[in-house]
Amino acid sequence: IDPTMVQAIVPDQKFKYLADTFKPSSVVPAVLKIVDIAGLIRGASEGAGLGNAFLSHIAAVDGIFHLVRAFDSDEVIHVDDSVDPIRDLETIQSELCLKDKEALTKVIEREKDRVRKEKGLARSVDPPLGETFQSAYDKCAKLIEANTPVQTYEDFSMAEVDVIRDFGLITTKPQIYIVNMSKKNFLRKGSKWLPKIQNWVNEHGGGQIIPMSCEFEQELFDLKDDKDAQRAFLQQCEEEVKAMGLTGPGFAVKSVIPRIIRSGRTALCLQSFYTAGPKEVRAWTIMKGTLAPQAAGVIHSDFERGFIKAEVCNFDDFKELHEGQASMAKVKEAGKYRQEGKTYVMNEGDIVVFMHNVTTAKKK
Repeated sequence: IDPTMVQAIVPDQKFKYLADTFKPSSVVPAVLKIVDIAGLIRGASEGAGLGNAFLSHIAAVDGIFHLVRAFDSDEVIHVDDSVDPIRDLETIQSELCLKDKEALTKVIEREKDRVRKEKGLARSVDPPLGETFQSAYDKCAKLIEANTPVQTYEDFSMAEVDVIRDFGLITTKPQIYIVNMSKKNFLRKGSKWLPKIQNWVNEHGGGQIIPMSCEFEQELFDLKDDKDAQRAFLQQCEEEVKAMGLTGPGFAVKSVIPRIIRSGRTALCLQSFYTAGPKEVRAWTIMKGTLAPQAAGVIHSDFERGFIKAEVCNFDDFKELHEGQASMAKVKEAGKYRQEGKTYVMNEGDIVVFMHNVTTAKKK
């Protein structure tokens, strides 16, 4: 079964505000690429079923949304013939950890070979390994042996993190647990499985859990072309919630998809900056901590290579000061339009113009 890839538009009120203000001919929002990979079965790490293919697909992504089934339905058959999200969590986690255990065996052999070659030692010699490598390896091995993702451990040193990056472990990827409940349980924000899933996650290093309902989301999505029907559907759901005696903001009825997308971006340490003008408003995706020249390189490699400076305005300053104008004039008058150099760390919501100059060498 081949994975399916979609690009989910990132919900972004700042981007929408800029698009409404500048009214350009082109708008390009930020997206999060989502790859739908079929579930693993027990023994996948040893090639059972299509295990090797599935694990290779997981190894290729940057983070994992772990979708867990917590609803009963005779129409949707489970591979194990019963619904038990704790068993499913154990299966997936153990298969990922078993694959990482196999990878660690190769990692340490590769490091020993490197040290032998560096020191001119015979193959029969068991060489001493570097202190940082050994400590990083031991910590990872202990976590994986306990069926706990490596990414949940918070006491690695920066030197160890640099070493672990080369290990190629699946469980170093950020992981978010999404619990797929029935529509009824989603509306009442409760399920017999939720406390058990929370306990399991806590026992395996912790992590974010997002309850949702594909049944609810599908019904809402099917009405996307009829806004009145969508509103009527949501109102009907709200009346069902009230009939259960459930009130308050915690029982608001709305799609969880935007939250899932934002959570995925946060887990991957991603943020947006904007370019805005009469022709185009665009959101560009970068890692948190990215410097201005590297952010410019996301637009075009020449922008990074010939980077001179970045003219920057924070979104909040623009919103407060622009007085309805689709320009930076009022922002400049208020002294909030800045020039930044190569060491500037980009902030979420920066509106930027990059100045660059790439000269072509003259022919002799």
